[in-house]
Amino acid sequence: MEEVKMLQVNHSSQQPVYQQIYEQIKQDILMGKLPIGTKITSTRVLAKELQIGRNTVENAYTQLVLEGYLTNVPSSGYVVNNLQFDLNPKPSERLSKHKTTVVDSNHGMESIKYNFQHGNLDAVNFPNKLWRKYLTDVLDGTDTQQVHSYGDVKGDIELRIQLKEYLYHSRGVNCRPEQIVICSGTQSALEIMIKIFPYAKKQVAMEEPCYNGASIIFRSNGFEILPIPVYEDGIGINDLSLSSARMVHIAPSHQFPMGAVMPIHKRIQLLNWAQEGGNIIIEDDYDSEFRYNGRPIPSLQSIDENERVVYVGTFSKCLSPGLRMAYLILPEWLLKKYEEKFIGYQCTVPLIEQRIMAKFIADGHWEKHVRKICLAHKKKHDILIHAIKDTIGDKVRIHGHQAGLHILLEFLDGQREEDLTRKALQDKVKVCPVSPFWLNKDNYSNNALVLGYGMISEDDIPKAVKVLSKAWFS
Repeated sequence: MEEVKMLQVNHSSQQPVYQQIYEQIKQDILMGKLPIGTKITSTRVLAKELQIGRNTVENAYTQLVLEGYLTNVPSSGYVVNNLQFDLNPKPSERLSKHKTTVVDSNHGMESIKYNFQHGNLDAVNFPNKLWRKYLTDVLDGTDTQQVHSYGDVKGDIELRIQLKEYLYHSRGVNCRPEQIVICSGTQSALEIMIKIFPYAKKQVAMEEPCYNGASIIFRSNGFEILPIPVYEDGIGINDLSLSSARMVHIAPSHQFPMGAVMPIHKRIQLLNWAQEGGNIIIEDDYDSEFRYNGRPIPSLQSIDENERVVYVGTFSKCLSPGLRMAYLILPEWLLKKYEEKFIGYQCTVPLIEQRIMAKFIADGHWEKHVRKICLAHKKKHDILIHAIKDTIGDKVRIHGHQAGLHILLEFLDGQREEDLTRKALQDKVKVCPVSPFWLNKDNYSNNALVLGYGMISEDDIPKAVKVLSKAWFS
């Protein structure tokens, strides 16, 4: 089989070398220059040809495997996958062709010594000094009067402009500032979607298990939730196709709580499901900044050519949940319905906080903060995985690592969730049950826990794992 052509590397470019390799191979695959089954140059040979380190090539190949472009075949090497990447055309193009359980997470926390609560962050990582500086700048600036007004219902235009630029470069998101709506958290974003839901039957498909913060919002608004199984590569597309749902809520880049990453061919299948049925995909990109083995996965919205994806992002996982600041990006065809429905509404996020965030991004501090926090969480992640493997070993299976702010532990020897959480709590360790995330609890084997590492310190992680191991297995 044909091997990949000689790649070009620009050492003076600001783009990392591994990313240059990744982009060139990815484009060759998408353009059909590397057909299905093509064996590409080995990491050793390519590193020698380009006169770079082998680890650099391996990082690029690992990212391509993660996203589903390549498969690492034992004793054979890296081979191009069957992507089935032909997106169904837009309706206009088709026509032209024819013509031619909510729990208080702080309850009892005063007695906790080691906290593996998911979702929360360590306050030490918040940029207090910069935030105070920008608060002063906003309050003492030339447009002081403006920040004491109600502002635009969609949010501060400067913040939306900054978000547009950042999301394009970091996640590949394509939009105009007018399509962005600033919201007080992801749940607020979902409430907006519910108000502009364009179909008669109030149904939504959700991953099983799923983010219960979303399922609560849909259920409380009278939606019937259709559970769709999650596999190792994300939501079951065939299962979704067999359902009657016209809208699905998913987290394709890091499914919560299982941690699955949806590969490129499956993303295309999902987009085709949406296009063929005129359906809606809500892409919850809640912790996309945190990938610890390769670069972040491009968003589903970035490859959506038919405007079927509603994109939801948040500042909660990287900055602070206490800010209550998220954003919703609406397709153009839903924008008019939003503008009609929300005439007279006010933005739910304080304008002063929005102005601070806009300046924080514009001056380059947001991207610096993201890099800093990602590095800090990677260290915690690595320490936690190492401690579990060393202390607990093969008594558990780890799901969803190499990304995000949590892992899922599956227990293999018949332990029950309620016993595990109780024993941990007796030794003053907070761990989180998985049962609240299951829509149909009869399908749950009741043998897993979520460990979040956003709040716990690096030094405490090995100590906490030793305590847990003794509590669970001694």
